[in-house]
Amino acid sequence: MKTFLALTCSLGLVAGSMAAPKKVVMLAGKPSHGPLSHEHNAGIQLLAKCLKQGAAGLVTPVVTLNGWPSDESIFEGADAVVIYSDGGGGHPAVRGDNLLKLGKLMKKDVGFLTIHYAVEPTTNKGNKEFLDWQGGCFETHWSVNPHWTANFSKLPKHPTTRGVKPFKANDEWYFHMRFVPGMKGVTPILSDVAPTSTMKRGDGAHSGNPHVRKTVAAGAPQHVAWAFERENGGRGFGFTGGHNHLNWGDDD
Repeated sequence: MKTFLALTCSLGLVAGSMAAPKKVVMLAGKPSHGPLSHEHNAGIQLLAKCLKQGAAGLVTPVVTLNGWPSDESIFEGADAVVIYSDGGGGHPAVRGDNLLKLGKLMKKDVGFLTIHYAVEPTTNKGNKEFLDWQGGCFETHWSVNPHWTANFSKLPKHPTTRGVKPFKANDEWYFHMRFVPGMKGVTPILSDVAPTSTMKRGDGAHSGNPHVRKTVAAGAPQHVAWAFERENGGRGFGFTGGHNHLNWGDDD
C-alpha cells in the first residue's frame, strides 16, 4: 500500500514537466478513533517519508498535521493537495470557506487526492466539488463502508501501478462511489468483487441501500481507488482504504 500511494502522489497527481520537484501539500486530520485506526497524523507522515526516500527528485512533500493549517501560506505554489482525515461535516475541506480556497487551487490544475474517510464530503457541501476535482466521492445512501478483504489480483497499466504487485488487504474498503456521469475521465485502479457479507447490515446512510445491494448481488466489480483526468486540466485520485494503520506495513 505504501508503494502504491507513493506512486500516486509522485506520478498520478502532478502534471507537466518534472524539471523541478513538485510541491505536494499533505494535510492530516485530527485523531478521531482508537489506536491503529484512522491514524491520520502517523499515516501522512509515513507516506511523506516514503516520498522523501523514493521520489526525492520528483516531489517535495510538505506536511501539516491535526486539521486545516492555521498558516494557509503552505498552499502557495502547491502542485497537489493530499487529505487524509475524517469526512462528512467534520471534513477539513468543507469547513468554513475552505472549499472556495481549494477551488482556486484546482483552477490552477493542482492535483487532489483524498484517502479513506476524506473521500466523503457532505451531499450538500463538497459533493459537486469533489466530483469536479477527483471524479468520484462517497455519497451517503448510495455508497457503503464495510470491512472486508479485497483481493487486487489484476492491476491496470497506469503510472500509479508501476512496480506495484497484486495484493490483498483487509480494510474498511468503501465502495459504490458516486462517480461523474459515464465515468468520463475516470480510470479504476483498484477493484474487486465485494462478498455478499458486505451487505449483512441494514439499510442506512453508510451501511446499505437498494442500489448497492443490486450491484453486489450481480457480482459487479467495486472500485475502491481511481484516477481522474479533469476535462480542463489537472488530476485527481480517490483511495477508500486506510482505516487499518497496520496496512501501511504492506510494501506494495
